[in-house]
Amino acid sequence: MNEPLDRSGASLRVVVVDDHAMFRTGVRAEIERAGIVVAAEAEDVESAVSAITDAEPDVVLLDVHMPGGGGAEVMRRIARRGPATTFLALSVSDAAEDVIGIIRAGARGYVTKSISGPELVDAVARVAGGDAVFSPRLAGFVLDAFAGTIEVAQVDEDLDRLTEREREVMRLIARGYAYKEVAKELFISIKTVETHVSSVLRKLQLSSRHELTKWASDRRLI
Repeated sequence: MNEPLDRSGASLRVVVVDDHAMFRTGVRAEIERAGIVVAAEAEDVESAVSAITDAEPDVVLLDVHMPGGGGAEVMRRIARRGPATTFLALSVSDAAEDVIGIIRAGARGYVTKSISGPELVDAVARVAGGDAVFSPRLAGFVLDAFAGTIEVAQVDEDLDRLTEREREVMRLIARGYAYKEVAKELFISIKTVETHVSSVLRKLQLSSRHELTKWASDRRLI
């Protein structure tokens, strides 16, 4: 693989933003092996904005969900500060609302954390060169959103009623998880899961788990 370079011939410079230190370490090892320079790392919105402003990287590898408001909030704050920055979302989530939301906020691409090291290096180089890059399944969400197949405005309006934790619970319940499994996955009590499910059903004006699953499936949230 050729070393990824910017337009001046210098090595690409990247800021890695993710709230899991071990994941950042793995990403750094993979992309530095290919000659990409990791100019800085950050773990939340505040540290990300500071790191990106100071480092002025070619590309920001940005997690979607993290403390302080998430990837979209990072992009909003950076956009207010001056020159355009190129963002590549790198997330464990493959939910339609996350993909569409982060692209609408200004990301140049979206890949999941199941991506291989060489694929990630290629994605960074491509977005740095002006291409849009998506994991294969996720590209369909974006195309459907622009084609009107997914009613993005309605999805956003409904989801805005839910807290971040309620969204997590909603997605797991819709995928068929039992309350006990949701509690274990999110490190919360079963009672708390029940409370969140009741709140989700009330806010979305649904009456059963079956209706919730259909609601989420219709909007490609699972």
